[in-house]
Amino acid sequence: MKKLLIIFFIFIISSTAYAKKNKNSWDYPLLAYKGWEIKGSENHYKFQSNLRQDKNVLKEFKNNKETGIISYLLFENDQIVIDESDIPTSVEGDKIIDGLLPSHSMGKSLTSYITGHAICEGYIDSVNVKLNDWPLIQNTLYEDSILLDLLNMKAGDQKWVGDRRNVGSDNRIKGPMNENVNVIGLMKVMNEYLRGAEKSKLIYNYSALTTNVILNYVKFKTGDDWEKLLNKVYNKHVGVKKSVYLQRSKKYLRTDFISARYSFYANRYDYLRIAKAIMDDWHNDTCAGKYLKTIYENRVKKKDNTKEADDVGLYTKSYGGQFHFDIFGIKKTRKIIGMSGFAGQQILIDLDNKRIVVVNSLYKNYNWKKIVHSVIKKGK
Repeated sequence: MKKLLIIFFIFIISSTAYAKKNKNSWDYPLLAYKGWEIKGSENHYKFQSNLRQDKNVLKEFKNNKETGIISYLLFENDQIVIDESDIPTSVEGDKIIDGLLPSHSMGKSLTSYITGHAICEGYIDSVNVKLNDWPLIQNTLYEDSILLDLLNMKAGDQKWVGDRRNVGSDNRIKGPMNENVNVIGLMKVMNEYLRGAEKSKLIYNYSALTTNVILNYVKFKTGDDWEKLLNKVYNKHVGVKKSVYLQRSKKYLRTDFISARYSFYANRYDYLRIAKAIMDDWHNDTCAGKYLKTIYENRVKKKDNTKEADDVGLYTKSYGGQFHFDIFGIKKTRKIIGMSGFAGQQILIDLDNKRIVVVNSLYKNYNWKKIVHSVIKKGK
């Protein structure tokens, strides 16, 4: 009997580890949810390199069938100093096209960056506007919401979606089908779930739907200039080298409405280019940089997640404008911008030391503390 119990527990532990390792990280394939292409720029930023090897990073790649890591970039002193990758040709039957990798929820932060540029271009007055001019959300809990509250994940939607509902995902909406808001799109959500729904208390509630509301509000406000804005941000301002794709949701019935969703596909170096543009905006005090400083100054506290020290999204004290701030174990005075995505996607921008770490992975089994947190922790 004792031997049987030992075998049973070994089976449970092994099954849990296997599930974590093999959980679908390609759940929104590029071609199935292809929305808008932003073409690469001939004037893309050209990186300089002065490469070294890091034993901790090499260890993760040597065992990446277990750790899941497929790309690691460290940028400091205006050059790439660590550059390791082992990107498969396909994942779960889907071919990896041109090195394009999914952002998952890092795309929430990229949505915020688009929003900042929409404000800078005059499509939206400021982060303090009310969303009271958008017919799609009338008579829902999002009507009259202040944009800054949505950017800070304080939408009053916790009875319906998000982490506060404890449904194991930030993208499932309350209902008999427990549908995925990223798949069904915004029009279906509003028409079939939230029409007549009342806003709850404004508390931090991490939710995929809130970000999609923000993104589609920007799309509504830009109108025919929507693709022009996307091109302005990623082709002209960032200067990506290869095409970047923003995804969409499924069409709703026979309507012409196309719901944008926050997930991006980009080349590993273009994720670094985006991060560098954000860092440069902050330091050069551009209009986009002033937007970043505004959301930083208005960040909100979130739940203590120190027990889950394997992700910047779980190991930070505050949240502002769809970015994670104030990392545990690092001095309070340090300004570090964090982006986090499902299955271990990570971008950390150390504004004080001008250092950037970008990680792409198939599943989150790599040692985040050693190859991300400890690297960012170094410095003044």
